[in-house]
Amino acid sequence: MARNEQLIRQHKLLQLLELSRFGRTLEELRDDLVADLGLTKLHERTVRRDVEALQAAGFDIQNENVQRGRVFKLGQNTTDVHEIGISATELIALSIGRDLLFPLMGTQYWRGIESFWNKVQEAVPNGVFDHYARYRAALHVFGSPTKTYEKQEGMLKTINRAILEHRLVEIEYQSIGKPISTRKIEPYGLAVYQSSIYVVAAESGTESTGQRLRNWKLDRFHKALILDEYFRPDEDIDLSKYLGSSIGIFSGEASAQVKIRLSPRSAAYVREDPWHPDQGLEQETEDSFLLTVPASHPREILPKVLSLGADAEVLGPEEFRSTVAEAVSKMAERYPNVPPSP
Repeated sequence: MARNEQLIRQHKLLQLLELSRFGRTLEELRDDLVADLGLTKLHERTVRRDVEALQAAGFDIQNENVQRGRVFKLGQNTTDVHEIGISATELIALSIGRDLLFPLMGTQYWRGIESFWNKVQEAVPNGVFDHYARYRAALHVFGSPTKTYEKQEGMLKTINRAILEHRLVEIEYQSIGKPISTRKIEPYGLAVYQSSIYVVAAESGTESTGQRLRNWKLDRFHKALILDEYFRPDEDIDLSKYLGSSIGIFSGEASAQVKIRLSPRSAAYVREDPWHPDQGLEQETEDSFLLTVPASHPREILPKVLSLGADAEVLGPEEFRSTVAEAVSKMAERYPNVPPSP
């Protein structure tokens, strides 16, 4: 049994028990878990083992016999565990994190975030909340696209279930500028990057897992259908390493070390806002710096280099330099006979 599958199920169990004032029978808990997690089946024995595991972890889950059978509910000690003290600075930090996660609004993830936020608001003293409100009025979080994945909640549930059960998913996917195509994918996980959700998956039927793994943008899914076909996960895949191997979402097993010559002005910008944790920035001459940064695809380098204008030059690899040179050439054709700036 996958460890994360068990943890997700037990977390959902706690949510169900928290919402139940008069307790739930094992059968009721099982039915709710099947419905909320999108499972095909779940035995009551498994639910009982999960309840026992939570009790062993220190949660006060009590049971009693009532007319409809033996019910389980959270005791007072468990309620006390959830009561926390929070300061104004902690409240500010929490609210900023909540703002950054707005793209998850409408999904199962957001419901947990919003439920916790509401409890915090109710728990803090009025004076602390007033202090927080004054500070928060002077601090604004912006720059993230205003979009949510509320309409894709059903697809997210399907994909989550496929990740837990290692099952193939048939999708209708439309890349930008291309027609809709039907694909089969082997999903490994989800990633949130710049307010967009991506499904990290390998396309079924292709060779070499390292080359197959890619990030599929959820916005481009038209349909997701879980299949009664299973895949064997590659134990050598480390999603944290995979996703951190490049600048942006164009991640992969084999990233290139891209070398870019920068002016002192551009180097200062890159020093202030690094492109990658493993980048290197060294001074070459009095008027130039050399930036070395890992990247998996020329398209993730292109917008960053173009944003620096003539103050940045890609030196290599050749594929990355050629991509930027081609873009610059086509842009120059768009602006013929434009006099240079004074």
